[in-house]
Amino acid sequence: MTAAGLGLPGLDFAVLDAYWPVILAGLWTTVRLCGASILLGLAVGLGVELLRARVRRAAPLCRVYVEFFRGSPILIQLFLLYYAGPGIGITLDPEAAGVVGLGLYGGAYFAEIFRSGFEAIPRGQLEAAACLGMPPLRALLRIELPQMAALVLPPAVNQSIILIKDSAVLSIITVPELTKQTSRIINETFTIAEPLLVLAALYWLLVTGLSAAGAALEARLTRHLNPSRKTS
Repeated sequence: MTAAGLGLPGLDFAVLDAYWPVILAGLWTTVRLCGASILLGLAVGLGVELLRARVRRAAPLCRVYVEFFRGSPILIQLFLLYYAGPGIGITLDPEAAGVVGLGLYGGAYFAEIFRSGFEAIPRGQLEAAACLGMPPLRALLRIELPQMAALVLPPAVNQSIILIKDSAVLSIITVPELTKQTSRIINETFTIAEPLLVLAALYWLLVTGLSAAGAALEARLTRHLNPSRKTS
């Protein structure tokens, strides 16, 4: 069945038949770059929050980082990194600039998510661990991080979804991701509706898949932390 077989009124998806390899290549680039950006953002966000909470001298710098990246548009940040970066000795190819830009942008939001997660853990648990002689690092790994992960998973998944949708701006710095490839198809075929509908559907599939994975992971973490709660 060809794309034309979709049979939507007034639309002819046959024009896309020759472009599916291009669309799939753009989809793979989007998945690859978004995955790397989310992982970088999670690592940066956790590191920033740990520094802010445990190293007093680093707290002001962490706050500046969070406020800057949350308070300015991602597009401006990408322009600064990719186009203005060479002027200060930072030269990155488009894909690397995209991953770093999205990762730093997302890291500021993840840091706030992690902050709320750590603050939700009862302080009595840490005081009890200290009384038992548990080292701070072990308490972090055995008490704080597992509980925090379960608490912050839903907002972290939501922020990851936002990063996937924000990745469309990477087309501005010539990254050949899904939106950039769709723009190329529009320019070459002079059709607008069909490529954009396919673009929207593919982003919807990405977001839906991530949401389902997040829900499954949340259920697993809940069972692990609360073994007495059995799901039917």
